[in-house]
Amino acid sequence: MPNMRRAHLSDHHTIVGCVQRWWGDSRTPEQARELSLLLPKLFLQFFSHTSLVQEDDTGITAFLVGFYATDNQHEAYIHFVGVDPRLRGQGVARTLYEEFFRRAAETGRREVRAITAPTNTGSIAFHRAMGFELEKGDLEIEGLPVHRDYDGPGQDRVCFHRKLTVAPV
Repeated sequence: MPNMRRAHLSDHHTIVGCVQRWWGDSRTPEQARELSLLLPKLFLQFFSHTSLVQEDDTGITAFLVGFYATDNQHEAYIHFVGVDPRLRGQGVARTLYEEFFRRAAETGRREVRAITAPTNTGSIAFHRAMGFELEKGDLEIEGLPVHRDYDGPGQDRVCFHRKLTVAPV
């Protein structure tokens, strides 16, 4: 039976290894390693309290790295989510997102944001299915609003936001 818990700094090495293994089926080893660089240790050093891990007796089977905005008390951001390929399509990512939404709403957050590459059609479909809306961009690619150079030159992104129902205090 899977267990969901708050992430810990000690999970970092394992999560990086998961990214490299789990994305190894769709990328070269070098591309999978580069993808894992999106998860430097600082994310779990400073945002473990808002990040989630699912595990079972085999180890980590899914994770969500997210945090709450420090510049305002209204927003949260989901940075990276990974699910073991054996469990994809079984609602694991949905469960992680819903738990993140619940916890964020409990702290008064009213909106969650996320981004993805315009070529990541699976991520775009997932976020739309989870109730995210696409933000207006400065470019349109195949009907998608895109933010040109969002993550640097040539690093265009689709940006999402989703309103939360804030829990009564």
